[in-house]
Order: sequence, then structure tokens, then C-alpha cells
Amino acid sequence: MTILLSDPRVSAVPVRDAGEALVRLDADFGPARAWVRRGLGERLATARDALPAGLRLLVVEGHRPVRQQRAIISAYAAQLRLLHPELPAAELHRLTSRFVSPVEVAPHVAAAAVDLTLADAEGAELDMGTPIDATPEQSGGACYFDAEGVDADARARRELLAKVLGGAGLVNYPTEWWHWSYGDRYWALMTGAPAALYGPVLTEPEA
Repeated sequence: MTILLSDPRVSAVPVRDAGEALVRLDADFGPARAWVRRGLGERLATARDALPAGLRLLVVEGHRPVRQQRAIISAYAAQLRLLHPELPAAELHRLTSRFVSPVEVAPHVAAAAVDLTLADAEGAELDMGTPIDATPEQSGGACYFDAEGVDADARARRELLAKVLGGAGLVNYPTEWWHWSYGDRYWALMTGAPAALYGPVLTEPEA
């Protein structure tokens, strides 16, 4: 059974923030130069170095400000409300959390998560079955990491991501093949850690 970020077990995880600074990923991870916690950046480097020759990790997003997280929640919830006008508020909250996390537990807000894909040596994205950020509705559920019907090549690339990122200590949010995190509350719940290492980052890093 998939545990969503709206699950009370996630918000029940305590946070003992390690106080790590944000670092900016170097250009080898792509032009976004995303900001992440130092420990996450180190683990991404480990994962990158474990890839076969000719492949790269392309990170499209890391830290996300609270205001941006709230805007994404609002926009996606509005889409779902149009599709399901009779949906109770609690169920709308649950469905929204398949694609975008509640602010208080959001891994991106803690600078503890990245959205990423595989790229070739020139930086061109490889086919992973869906584009990054394809919603469950847009993709017919193919955005789920273990979705059925994903072709063999895309499946193999997803499994390679899992091998190198999982091997470096990151966990996947199973409704989004591209979302991987370390040190946040979801990571703590999935790994059995006693507490999250990173809480929300409320100040935006300088460009």
C-alpha cells in the first residue's frame, strides 16, 4: 500500500534539524543548479558516480519556497475539484497529496528532495515513460514508479535510478518516479529513522 504525504504517520515524525546549509548543485547536474541540503548534495554525487558511463543525473528542481509550494497545491487542488466537484475536503486533500505535498511536510520546502531524470552525455533527457511532473490524470497513472504498461526501456531506466539513488540513501515518493528525497519526514518514516534531519527552509537562498 502506498503511503501518501498526507498520511498522519508522516506528520507525526519529529524533526531534529541538523542545521545543514543549502548548497547549489554544480552544472554537471544540469542548468537548473538546484539548491539542496549539503547531505543530499553529497548523496546525489555518490549516485551520479555510480551511473554507467555516458549517463547523467539531470536535476530540474530542488528547494522550493513555501509560497511556490502553496501555489502548486492550490492549482492542482482546483483541477481535481473541477474533475470531482462532489469530493469531500478530506479526500481532496488526500488526492492532492499524490502529486504535491502539504506544506508542513513537503520535502522540497525542506530542501531535502529533488525532481530528476536520466540524461545522456550531452544532457538530453531519456524516455522514462512520462515527462517529469506529469500528473496522475495526465499520465493515466504512468507517473507512479511501479506503474504497469511502461515500456521495457523506460522501466529499466527507472530501475537504474532506484539502484543508484537508493544505494546512496535516498527514497522515492512512489506516485512520482522522478521525486527522490533524503532527510525529510517521509524519508524518516520509510527508513525507520527516529526523526527527520531537515525541517522547512523558510528563507529563500540568494541566486
